[in-house]
Amino acid sequence: MERRELLKYIALATGGTMIGGELFMLSGCKSDATVDTSKSLLSVEQILMLDEVGEIIIPTTDTPGAKSIGIGAFMHKMVRDCYSKEDQNVFLDGIKILNDRSEKENKVSIIKASAEQRLSTLNAIDQEARKYMNAKKEEDPTHYFTMMRQLTILGYFTSQAGATQALRYVKVPTKYDGSLPYKKGDKAWA
Repeated sequence: MERRELLKYIALATGGTMIGGELFMLSGCKSDATVDTSKSLLSVEQILMLDEVGEIIIPTTDTPGAKSIGIGAFMHKMVRDCYSKEDQNVFLDGIKILNDRSEKENKVSIIKASAEQRLSTLNAIDQEARKYMNAKKEEDPTHYFTMMRQLTILGYFTSQAGATQALRYVKVPTKYDGSLPYKKGDKAWA
């Protein structure tokens, strides 16, 4: 995925529908009463796996990638604290499906796969997720990879590195200028 395409997804993720979005907009991050937030939902290996998945989604270039900001730990916290039990189950099942798919296609787990193998596997899953999301009914659960992609984008661009290095950042903004010139290739504003 190219960084420009990713920026388009940011606009959709922050302005569009997102898993758990109603929690942020209406009441902050409150978990379902049936969710036990005192326990770890993921193992250390699963969190490291999510770091690797995040790095494929937002790789290190001239700016830090998702892995460098600890995106796996961010995803763990968001899923554990903000997702409903049903969405947590979809996410957890997705981790297993993703790892099983890598073992079937690459003969190694997603963590041990090369960057090219991860990219190939995740591109195929991404295409499946897009088809699923386009055809899904409102009551159907969100695809697990869509959740991972949304959380990666949210976590990265709300991190210090994402907001100050990947986006244009002004520490102390001045007046609003509604007709600020834009040149193709300019970074989006933080």
